[in-house]
Parts: sequence; structure tokens; C-alpha cells
Amino acid sequence: MLKIYNSLSRQVEEFQPLQSPTVGMYTCGPTVYDFAHIGNFRTYTTSDILFRTLMYQNFDVKYVMNITDVGHLTGDNLGDADTGEDRMEKSAKKEGKTAWEIAQFYTDAFVKDYKALHLTEPIVFAKATDHIKEQIDLVNRLDDKGYTYQTSDGIYFDTTKFKDYGKLSNLDQIKEGARVEVNPEKRNPRDFALWKFSTPEDKRQMEWDSPWGKGFPGWHIECSAMSMKYLGESFDLHVGGIDLRETHHPNEIAQAEAATGKPFVKYWVHSAFVLVQGERMSKSLGNNYKLYDLEKKGFDPLAVRYLYLQTHYRQEMNFTFPSLEAAAQALTRLREHIISFENPVAGSQEYEQRFLDALNDDLNTPQAIAVMWELVKSKEPESAKSASLLKMDKVLGLDLENAQKYIQKKVAIKVPTSVQELVQERESLRKQRQFTQADQIRNQIKKLGYDIVDTKKGTEVKKLQEKN
Repeated sequence: MLKIYNSLSRQVEEFQPLQSPTVGMYTCGPTVYDFAHIGNFRTYTTSDILFRTLMYQNFDVKYVMNITDVGHLTGDNLGDADTGEDRMEKSAKKEGKTAWEIAQFYTDAFVKDYKALHLTEPIVFAKATDHIKEQIDLVNRLDDKGYTYQTSDGIYFDTTKFKDYGKLSNLDQIKEGARVEVNPEKRNPRDFALWKFSTPEDKRQMEWDSPWGKGFPGWHIECSAMSMKYLGESFDLHVGGIDLRETHHPNEIAQAEAATGKPFVKYWVHSAFVLVQGERMSKSLGNNYKLYDLEKKGFDPLAVRYLYLQTHYRQEMNFTFPSLEAAAQALTRLREHIISFENPVAGSQEYEQRFLDALNDDLNTPQAIAVMWELVKSKEPESAKSASLLKMDKVLGLDLENAQKYIQKKVAIKVPTSVQELVQERESLRKQRQFTQADQIRNQIKKLGYDIVDTKKGTEVKKLQEKN
């Protein structure tokens, strides 16, 4: 039985879907004004592991992820998501493109990285701009029920009229005007925009007609409207980064439950931050790495996925290049093992059960990885190891069934003639049992950016990863 930490109750609970075996699951996806970074993809990997764990146990999971391509304002970084410039419009000005071109380019880039990390595609990537009608309809429902009021810049949700507002978050952390001036027209500092008006002096590329005037949706309304469209007014699981727990997700709950009078989501799952060498990720520090940054340094995207799995999703993860290098090496060893094992027949029930027990313990992927390696090193028949590893990989998502492809790709690097000559010289010295001199040659090879792996099948040359 899966047990999962529910941010709503602040405790680990047994997972009991509303209508078993069907499970409705929604994940807050990217705002596509820039490339998603490795912190974002940790959250999406958590979602993927949860999805795969449920599928592994024969649940029928209906999985939806949103794409925010309008309405997310820059004030969100400063403490008030209803202020500032639309991120899409700002990026369009910076790059000399239209907001629509920006949205499409970064959506395509996100999907490319998403696939590279072997993440399971949802039934729909729901774009905010494709669901303007649904968002207007939801604001209308809230308006009809008396939860809204109008200011000079938009339609706002009155949080004082929703008695359970903030039940997901720590209200003392939602501070008035954290780093921006408080909007004097708000009745309460925690009130939030449902619909923002366009201004004549600031012509927008993305705007729509509405009952209240031309404008665009607030950031929060899209997730309530789109999740309910695809999953119903009440569903099972909502996943997101821990930064969304204090404001965005409480606002989603308020909008949905005020409109429907029903509980919105049963279980809220939040993934912790990624630190980089102990520091928060930020553009100013130059450490908000994208997947392509790591690929340019020679890292396999699935090594990044393996690295995510080594830290529990509710613990902050400290990214370093040595840790990524270690993950890459572990993944290579795992691939080499499964290639060398006999063809799969019947797996080991003992190890498969222990693996499942780890996953059911609030998605304890570090323990699941440990069980997997215990299996690799065990005295179980090779055919059983192969079968169980492939079954475990249905959750881990490391594409072990295609391990040979990755190994061949690594081996097929172009080795300079100078390095090849040193490798041959080292081999000659080893045959003469002159191991000290052979080690000196190996050090020369390393200085040239390559290393040697001695295997039963012979000597392989691999390119060393670039250091940060």
C-alpha cells in the first residue's frame, strides 16, 4: 500500500484514491518564457516516479500537466504575483520575437528536455492560452457567488470570504508586500487577481475579451480551470515544487472550492529545492543550470535522472559536478551489468518486494536504488537479476532495456591518434608487467581528457567529463 506525505494534512497517509483504480493527477508545469532548469526538472521527475509507482501497482492514472504561456507576472519573484510585467511579453521584447513565438520555442525546448529525461508524457500538456474560455467561465462562477471584486487593474478574489483560505500553507509566511509596494486597492494583502485588465498605454500581444473588459487571466486561475476540466471538480493528486505551497496552491484551492463547494484535491505532493554547491539557484549566480548546459559538458540526461533518484524528493538536493559524475559512472556500471547478465526469465520476488516496499514508503527512491544494487551484487541467478532489473526500471525510468545503445554510444567516441598510441604503449608495458610505467602513461592520457577502463572484453577508452 502506497503511503505518501500529504502537505494538506502535514503527515504521511495511506493513498486511497477517490474512485479506485482510476487516479486523477495534475502537476504544475513550466512557465515557458525561458528554458526549464534542473530544479524544475527535479519536480517533474518526482511526478514521473509517482505516476510510474501507481502504474506499477495497476492503477489507471489520468495525468495532466499545464504549460503557463500567459499571465505569470515578474512580481511573483518579489512577493506579489499580481504586479510586474508578463514574463512572456518581457522575454519577447528581450529576444525580438512575438510572445507567441517565445511560448512555442520554449515549449518545444521543454518537451525535448522532458523526453531526454525519459519522463512519461501526460495525456495533455494543457496550455493556458488554449483554455481562456474555461478560465473566464470559472471567474464568472466566482463572481456569481460573490467572491470577487473589481479594482482599476483587474478582478480579484476576496480571500476573507473563503473561510479555509491558506489551509495548505503557513499563513505567517505569506507576508504583505514582501519586497514590493502593497496594492492599496486590495481589500486584503492576500487577495489575488483572477483577471487582469489591459492598459491602453501598454499594448499587449496576448489579450482577450471578457465580461469585465479586455485583458488576460491571472496566473493562478489556469490551474484550477484546466485541472477541473480534465480531471473533474475533485481529484486525487496535485504535484508541484515546494515554492508553490505557500501562495499558488492555496489560491488554486480557494478558487476551485469556492466555485464548486467540493473538496478540490485529496493529496498535495511537493518536491524540495535543488541547491547548487550549497547555494540557491539563481541567474545572478550563474548556477541555474539547464539540461543542455550539462549535455554540453558530456553528461547523459539519464545520469541527471539517476542523480535525482539518490535524494528523497522531500529533502533539498545539493547538486555538484562530482556528484553528477558519480551518478553517470553508477549508471554506466548498471548498464554494463545488465548487458553482461543472461536473458531475463523469472525475477526475484524477494528483491522486487523490497523495491516496492521502498517506493511505497513515501517514494523512497534512495532506498529503492540501494535494493537494486543489492540485487546486482547478490547470488541470485543472472536471468533473475535481468528480469527484476527490467521490472524495477518501469519505475526508475533509466531505459535499461536499451542499455546496449548507451554503451555503444560511449564507446564510439573519436579518440585522437596521440591517445591511441599512448593506449597501445600502456598495453605493451602491462604485458611486460611494468605497472608503474603503465600508470604513468595512464596519467598522461587523463591529462589529455581521456581515461581507460580495463574490462574482460579488453581496454575501452572514454572521454572524461568536463569540470565546472
